[in-house]
Amino acid sequence: MKYTKNAFERAENTLTARRIKAKEERAERISQIKFEAPEIYKMQQSLSSAGFSMIKFIGEGKKNIDVRSEVAKIRSRNLQTRETIGRLLVSFGYPEDYLQYHFYCPVCSDSGYHDGVRCQCLDKLLAKYTTEELNSQCSIMLHDFSEFRIDFYPAQTGNIAARERMSTVYNDCRAYADNFSDSSSSLFFFGKTGLGKTFLSSCIAKQLLSEGRNVFFGSILKLFRQIEDERFRRREGDTTEIIIGAELVILDDLGSEFQTSFTDAVLYEIINERLNLGRPTIISTNLSMKELDRKYNDRIVSRLTGCFLPIMFIGSDVRQEKRKMGI
Repeated sequence: MKYTKNAFERAENTLTARRIKAKEERAERISQIKFEAPEIYKMQQSLSSAGFSMIKFIGEGKKNIDVRSEVAKIRSRNLQTRETIGRLLVSFGYPEDYLQYHFYCPVCSDSGYHDGVRCQCLDKLLAKYTTEELNSQCSIMLHDFSEFRIDFYPAQTGNIAARERMSTVYNDCRAYADNFSDSSSSLFFFGKTGLGKTFLSSCIAKQLLSEGRNVFFGSILKLFRQIEDERFRRREGDTTEIIIGAELVILDDLGSEFQTSFTDAVLYEIINERLNLGRPTIISTNLSMKELDRKYNDRIVSRLTGCFLPIMFIGSDVRQEKRKMGI
């Protein structure tokens, strides 16, 4: 997967900050132990001295001495000392690993690399920051759930209790954001224009982004233009792979794109790959089910109607209601 230079720089800065934090926190814990349990502190200092001694011993390379055997002895003594420190810490009411480094990623110690290859933690940061760059190009404003107003919806639309139905939709969207996980369902928002599909999608996106989730949120129209430019080498990037790998993808206004065999292929690729990987996707459209069936091929429609949880938006155009209220 291709990541931007800016994403690499941000990821490296994050890893550096994590390492510094881990070292500063450990130094604070050691200072605390020096004051509260000086005997443990002395043993901890002896470990540091032993480490320097071993490095010096290896560097000198004295003749007639089995270096490996001597190093093994030093390591054995250090291990015994660490075990003793751990037991003493517990007896003083501290965790056994209190004086160790507590890195964010124990696999690579926040270096970003393990056994010569990129650590998963670095890959996650790169994907997150690259997705954020994509989101920064999105013209859709993010909103809070607190901004939602049920009074914009009529009590009744035909024979349907619109306000009651939309209250349920709101609660379902809020619960979706509150309980989001890798196993969350994919959602398909449909209904006429101006009923809040984009608004509630943006609320979900904003909440999950604020929690540090890797979420892509954008319009279908702009997304397809960008992917087309990349596929035909008019610009660099690998937006498709980034989207497929995101924790949640929210695609707004399906049906607004200039439809071609290329856009249909890209749409199917994104939907199908994410379904196969078990990653949730939210798609919204102003199209009716009949219009959807006429516009897209069977493979796309069957996945949208069979693998996504349908959520119908009803009522009056919220924008018109706002104008009536002078908002």
